[in-house]
Amino acid sequence: MGKMGQYCKAYTLAAVRQFPGWQENVEAFRKDESTESSNGDRPNDEHIVYVQENYVVTDGIFIDEHIIFDDVTDTWKEFCQNTLKFELPQSESLSANA
Repeated sequence: MGKMGQYCKAYTLAAVRQFPGWQENVEAFRKDESTESSNGDRPNDEHIVYVQENYVVTDGIFIDEHIIFDDVTDTWKEFCQNTLKFELPQSESLSANA
């Protein structure tokens, strides 16, 4: 069973795909009918993904499963904070930086 992190926030794929350096691991998506687009190759823009406390993006609530984006750079963190308005609650912010 996957590990639950302390905090994550849901976004549509359309939102995270705005990041100029976005490159998703298509193989890591959960396999079900809601994931696939009409042509069956990539998940559609309305699909929900999760930005985890460590800024990794997953296709599900578990921090260590179905990791679709893990290129965590300062630029990605700035995008999350400024564009997505992703902000860790104070208690998680302290533990994430430890």
